[in-house]
Order: sequence, then C-alpha cells, then structure tokens
Amino acid sequence: MPSASNLGGFAGFAFILVIIPGPSVLFVIGRGVALGRRAAVETVAGNTLGAVLQVFAVAAGLAPLMERSDGFRSAIRWLGAGYLVYLGVQAIRHRSDASLPPETTVNGSTQPADRHHVRQGFVVGITNPKLMVFLAAVLPQFVDSERAALPQILVLGLVFAIVAFVSDSAWGILAGTARTWLGGSADRVSTLGLAGGVLMIGVGVAIAVH
Repeated sequence: MPSASNLGGFAGFAFILVIIPGPSVLFVIGRGVALGRRAAVETVAGNTLGAVLQVFAVAAGLAPLMERSDGFRSAIRWLGAGYLVYLGVQAIRHRSDASLPPETTVNGSTQPADRHHVRQGFVVGITNPKLMVFLAAVLPQFVDSERAALPQILVLGLVFAIVAFVSDSAWGILAGTARTWLGGSADRVSTLGLAGGVLMIGVGVAIAVH
C-alpha cells in the first residue's frame, strides 16, 4: 500500500487532472447530449473498466512498449479515434429515434442497463494510449521506494479510476440533464443528437491528428 501522504497527494492530483475537460470528458458529454443521463453514466462505467485494465497493463510492464514503439502507439490511437468517429456517425444517423429520454420507455417504466453503452465506453477507455503513457509516467512518482511497487501502482491506479468515474459521471449527468430540459420536442432532441454526434466525431478527429 502507498503511504498516506503519497495516497492523499495523488488523489488530489488526480482530481485536479480529471475535472479539466479532455477527450474522455468531451466524449461523455457528447453521449449525454445525444442519448441522455443513463447512457452517459453507463458509458463512463465502461470507460472506467477500460482504464482499470490499463492500470493492470501498466503494472505488468506494457507501458514501456508503448513508449518505445511509435507504430504500436499509433495503431492504438487510430483505433480509438476511428471508434469515436464511428459512434458519432451512429449518433447522427439515429438522432431522430431519440424522441424520449432513454431512461424511460413510452409507458414511463425504467429501462434496464444497456450493455452496448458500457461496451462502447470500454472500447474507448482501453484504446486511449495517452492514458497508459500518463499512468506509466505519473504513478511511479507516488510510489514509496521502501515498499513493494506493484501493490502501490495498483492502488494508485484504482484511485485514479474512481476519481475519474465520479468526475466523468457528473459531466455526463449534467449533459444528459440539459438534454432532458430541452427535449420537449422531437426536433430539439434530434438537434441535440446531431450536436452530440458532431462532438464525438470532433474528439475522434482531434485524437487522430494530435
């Protein structure tokens, strides 16, 4: 386990980092605007699972491969960027289908969790090469050299994932709430779906060209 001072310092650092809107936050906001609060939170859950696997990959030593291999890092970046563009296109194509918030059905009953949203968020999270490089670069800075490194890296990485889940969920809920407020007409919901799709495509393109 990390020392209390290292754990607290890293938690504060992670909070400051994740509340600043970046590609993941913009992706979640796009989902919330296009599909609603529940879809956004489900997407965040999948994204967090992808981040957790990246933590294990860093602990297992995969990150140095990404740092040494430009081809491997580029392939992961293009895969993630392409998937974001695909999700944005799908949101635009099906924007007219979202005449009601996805949290409810026509009779007002609650819908079960949509595994597609979780799965899509997971793909985006696991194909984020910058996250892995970040974890590989930052986590060791908070590791106590007098203690076993592996457990500390895992704990710190999980703390980061938890902080990111809470922050990203808040962004998604805010975006989905705005969609609900403006979703009194099918035309407005369709316009919001279009905006969310365009935002996701923009994030994907930005990742690809960065």
